[in-house]
Amino acid sequence: MAAPCIGRLEKIFVLGRRCLITSTLNSQQRQIHRGQELYNATTPRVASRHTITVVPGDGVGPELISSVKDIFQASGVPVDFEEYFLSEVQPGSDKLETVLESFRKNGVGLTHYITTPHHFKGGILETLNMKLRQNLDLFANVVRVKSLPGYPTRHKNLDFVIIREQTEGEFSALEHESVTGVVESLKIVTKEKSKRIAKFAFDYAMKHNRQRVTAVHKANIMKLGDGLFLKCCQEVSELYPKIDFNSMIIDNCCMQLVSNPQQFDVLVMPNLYGNIVDNLAAGLAGGAGIVPGESFSHDVVVFEQGARHSFVEAVGKNIANPTAILLSACNMLRHIHLDYHSKLIEDALIKVIKAGKVRTQDMGGYATTSDYTLAVINNLQI
Repeated sequence: MAAPCIGRLEKIFVLGRRCLITSTLNSQQRQIHRGQELYNATTPRVASRHTITVVPGDGVGPELISSVKDIFQASGVPVDFEEYFLSEVQPGSDKLETVLESFRKNGVGLTHYITTPHHFKGGILETLNMKLRQNLDLFANVVRVKSLPGYPTRHKNLDFVIIREQTEGEFSALEHESVTGVVESLKIVTKEKSKRIAKFAFDYAMKHNRQRVTAVHKANIMKLGDGLFLKCCQEVSELYPKIDFNSMIIDNCCMQLVSNPQQFDVLVMPNLYGNIVDNLAAGLAGGAGIVPGESFSHDVVVFEQGARHSFVEAVGKNIANPTAILLSACNMLRHIHLDYHSKLIEDALIKVIKAGKVRTQDMGGYATTSDYTLAVINNLQI
């Protein structure tokens, strides 16, 4: 009777061993699967390639764009450049319509400033910069003024945003000499565009967890034009009860910016005021070579420096600061969902700034543009 019992015990043992082996294999497979998921989550995927419209502009623009290209190549950024030359002061400019078509096709671009001459030919007053903004309807210019870690300036902990309407106002190119020696320049302010930029500012504040929007104006003097702008901002603010709203006259705003800039969060303003305040604020953060910017339409986003200067005096000297254009390029990469590459380059850039060993002349150092570019490449954690 013992033999059958032993046989049954052997069967039970074999079956139990099979179950144990199966269970162990399943456990190992689950661990491998979890490990693969973790690997997939932490390893950047190979992204599809994007085509970017590039306009290097005048002055040091070509040198700075070259810096961006070198760092993109070293970082393996899956981007192709569709480059065009536009200029009002140099020969050989590409046709504006060709460039506009490229922007519309690609939906995103990287540009440097196109120098605007003080004279004009014939009756054409509209500059190439203005034509680009008008034809692409780049109505909202956004400049974020933020202190860079490790780079000391007069004011610390800066972090505010300037939003500028840039398709009307004093930049409408509507001027005429009514009689000899008397020139009239028209400032155009419309309800439609004032409400559009106000809504953009409040939407931006909501999306980026900002607390307050300040409308900057001169309605005490220009009661109709700036009065309409201010009224539109007030009306739009009522649709956003979670965002605080206040207003400030432009001259007081400039004084407050240089004395207590930390009080500001998001500022929205008409065209000319925005142009002036952008440059003033860039000075607070360290200069034109520090602050990035971008311009938005409904279909196209153009990334550029926040303070628009061609820096003609530095051409060929290899001394221009690429920080602003690199930060703009990082913002562009985030916009086209290349977050990994954006963070990779921005982290390397911040490391260079924090270390303080490689700085261009405007940052108080002696490094060339090439030195700075190479330092960023050497700090890429690929």
